[in-house]
Amino acid sequence: MKPDAVHYSLLADVVLIAHLAFVLFALLGGALVLRYPKVLWVHLPVLIWGVVVEWANWICPLTPLENHLLRLGGEAGYAGGFVERFVSRILYPEALTVPLRYTLGALLIAVNMAIYGRVLVRKRRQARIFRAR
Repeated sequence: MKPDAVHYSLLADVVLIAHLAFVLFALLGGALVLRYPKVLWVHLPVLIWGVVVEWANWICPLTPLENHLLRLGGEAGYAGGFVERFVSRILYPEALTVPLRYTLGALLIAVNMAIYGRVLVRKRRQARIFRAR
C-alpha cells in the first residue's frame, strides 16, 4: 500500500468513527442534557436529522465520504448506508426493511422522549425547590 493510500484509509477510519459517534449521540445524546442542559441545542438537530434519514431512506453524507476515502486508499467501498452496513449487521441478520427503518426512527424518538421527559421533571423539581426558598 502506498503512503498516500494509508492516509486515505486512516481518514476513512476517522470518518467511520465520527459516523458511529454521531449515531450514538443521536440515540443517547439526550442523556447529556441531564448534566449539560445547553447540549439540547446541539442534540435536537442531530436527533431530527437521524429520524429524517431513517424515515426518508436517505444515505447520510458521511457514507459516500467514507467510501470515497476507501477507494482513494485502494480499498473497496461498500453499498448502502451506514446503518445497513454496520448497525444492521450487528443487530439484524436480515436486510434492513422499510418497516424496520420506521421502527428505528420511532425508537430514536422514544428513547429521547424518555430522556427529555426526565430532564423536564428535574427542571420542574428544581424550580419548585427554588420557589420554596
